[in-house]
Amino acid sequence: MVESAVKSFLEERAKSEEGSPFPSQSQSQTKGFEGKESSVERHPQQQKKRRSARHPPAEGPRLCGSDGSLNILGRAPPGETSLTTMPASNSPLTTESAMKKLEDDNTLVFIVDVKASKHQSKQPVEKLYDNDVATVNTLIRPDGEKAYVRMAPDYYALDVANKIGII
Repeated sequence: MVESAVKSFLEERAKSEEGSPFPSQSQSQTKGFEGKESSVERHPQQQKKRRSARHPPAEGPRLCGSDGSLNILGRAPPGETSLTTMPASNSPLTTESAMKKLEDDNTLVFIVDVKASKHQSKQPVEKLYDNDVATVNTLIRPDGEKAYVRMAPDYYALDVANKIGII
């Protein structure tokens, strides 16, 4: 009696698997899924991510000019430095506290680019106004970066301010 019940159960199961749209475990292991190489499906988060067409991988330096020179865009040609290629755009600050620094500490205050280093803030002041700079202090603020440029003891910041047209 037990044997006949087991046989009828197995026959019913075989009939139900033939009409089922989903393969059973035994079928998936023997036949495999269509279009897949392995019988294991991956979770969507585990699938390999594809690279977007908007962000292709870099294939070397971007060249400027039609001659194909190796100068990277945004930089001056080798051996040449111009004030326009420097990221520091110096504009003097004329607030009351800046004027006090000018008179008392022999210091000029400029607004410069946040990415500019102290050396890049110092260079244009030396070249444009033909003066030596002793030190440069910087202050990063939400609206930009301030550069406090202290002139050498031989030079007066008031004279430079007159050249610029601050005073």
